[in-house]
Amino acid sequence: MPWLETIGWAGSALLVLSLVQTRVMRLRVLNTVACGVLIGYNAALGVWPMVAMNVVLVLINVWAIARLLRERHDDRVYDAVPIGTHEPFLHHLLARHAEDIGRFNPDLAGTEPARLAGTADHAFVVTTADEAVGVVLTRDGAGPDEQLVVLDYVLPAYRDFTPGEFVFRHDGPFRALGTRTVVASPGMAASERYLRAVGFTERDGRRVLDLPATPSAA
Repeated sequence: MPWLETIGWAGSALLVLSLVQTRVMRLRVLNTVACGVLIGYNAALGVWPMVAMNVVLVLINVWAIARLLRERHDDRVYDAVPIGTHEPFLHHLLARHAEDIGRFNPDLAGTEPARLAGTADHAFVVTTADEAVGVVLTRDGAGPDEQLVVLDYVLPAYRDFTPGEFVFRHDGPFRALGTRTVVASPGMAASERYLRAVGFTERDGRRVLDLPATPSAA
């Protein structure tokens, strides 16, 4: 097979692969690379309408990637919304993603949604626009100002980001609870890199997030 034809097939295969990605960022990046390959392939053949189309797609993807990166830490784009642990919508989210939750949290595999929610004292749904992108469940810890994370789950499309940070921020929903310390449970599947990114540090064998004192907790 001529090398040019091989490049064309490779670009087409990568384009198809990009379209089956569940993660928004990965889809955009792979699609950009595929379009770049196809620009070169079609330019070599002199198929200029296809070159023009792929150039436009690259520009759209670059714009979308820049927007995603710009907004990933923007509290005007993401909200952490407290929700009752008994609320049907929370149970619906946990049930809909139960298999995926169990895959990343083996200790919770097979746990009924109502039972899982019942192990928590507080629940938060992270949203963007009208879409839920993550769920955080916590329960009261050893002291009155400590919370233990039961679950920190991100839906697949947003797994290249850290939406849980909007729960763990110093000005986040824990502020209203007077929380000073948040502890990641031993079975929590979140990676060390993610935990560091949202502010957790290792202390006394625990992964801990310290929050500043608030007037209500002083």
